[in-house]
Amino acid sequence: MTAKIEQECKQKMETTIALLQREVGGIRTGRASAGLLDSITADYYGTMTPIKQMATVSTPEPRTIVIQPWDISAMPAIEKAIKASDLGITPQNDGKVIRLNLPPLTEERRKEMVKMVRKIGEENKVALRNVRRESMDGVKKSLKNKEISEDDEKKTEARIQKLTDEYTAKVDAIVAHKEKEIMEG
Repeated sequence: MTAKIEQECKQKMETTIALLQREVGGIRTGRASAGLLDSITADYYGTMTPIKQMATVSTPEPRTIVIQPWDISAMPAIEKAIKASDLGITPQNDGKVIRLNLPPLTEERRKEMVKMVRKIGEENKVALRNVRRESMDGVKKSLKNKEISEDDEKKTEARIQKLTDEYTAKVDAIVAHKEKEIMEG
């Protein structure tokens, strides 16, 4: 019974870390990254479609993203989606590809982005603590229903706390890495 609770706890914490990585991956640093376009969707024949499913996205230079649509007729929709996004970049269309030239980030903008990354990190730590609480409640319920002994309860709670500490450290590491990336630009 406790193994199942621990396994569910670990899976939920893994999911939290994966979401965090995807979320901070979309935050712009000084370098071009195809991940910046992950959250942007364009209207493609009436369906909101991720740009990565409509085009080849590459970064030929450190401050340039090139989007080459597979269907040229999708170019205006992709351009419109990028302009409407919060990237703050004006796309340049030469008829074949769309280029995004990333301007260098100002110090003030970098600091704003670091604050945003820290906030996202804090939200994910709260999510981890919620997973821990759910798991601890499950252990207490198992004890109350006499499915496990008090010793098992204590051991399982200690393992859940250890998992929580490990995943909290992972969040801190991801946030610190992203902060460094933003400040180096």
